[in-house]
Amino acid sequence: MEPHSHPTTLSDFILGSQDGIVNVLGILLGLLAAGTSSKLILIAALAALAAESISMGAVAYTSTLSRRSLYLSEVERERREMVEVPEEERREVREILAGWGFEGEEQEEMLRRIESKPQAMLDVMMAFELRLAPVHADQARQSALLVGGATVVGSFIPLIPVFFTTNPWAIGIGSVVLSAAMLFAVGWYEARTTLGSLWTSGTRMVVIGLVAGFAGFLIGHVLGALP
Repeated sequence: MEPHSHPTTLSDFILGSQDGIVNVLGILLGLLAAGTSSKLILIAALAALAAESISMGAVAYTSTLSRRSLYLSEVERERREMVEVPEEERREVREILAGWGFEGEEQEEMLRRIESKPQAMLDVMMAFELRLAPVHADQARQSALLVGGATVVGSFIPLIPVFFTTNPWAIGIGSVVLSAAMLFAVGWYEARTTLGSLWTSGTRMVVIGLVAGFAGFLIGHVLGALP
């Protein structure tokens, strides 16, 4: 049986882990290209890890609160319209039902059944007219913890070679290999919990991450060459 994952949880995990890997890999390669010592690289990368994980967690928290506020405001608006302009709401439900293939008396029967259950009608309008999913009260906190934690974990991946060697080439190659492997694993996991291709999703994630890391390398190389 295929594993299942809540879509918000999956997106939060991917957002945090990918951001952590790409951010620290870019910094590490840039500093290596500029000729910075492994000690300073570690200090800079750990500082970036701390700042980025807090920032990403905060962004996840505030953005989820905003989505919850939007959802609740739309719920209240739909409830008012169900009382104040019921015929307009019926028309909108008819359009939804028509899109599902219901016509004529069958459509009217479905409409009567839905209208007899106000919560069901509200749910239909929220999900299929406005295309908004519920955002629960504790979701902001959960999203912040998951994104922040995934960012921390992802940020440590490119740093692993720094703890074992001071050779710049070994650090650079090791960081790229480990980061690519982790990015592929994240893409693979995304595809495994959805309907995507395992190899396509994993490769796409690797390409995006390494392009960002190479950009950091180029900037460090150019700035390091300046007098």
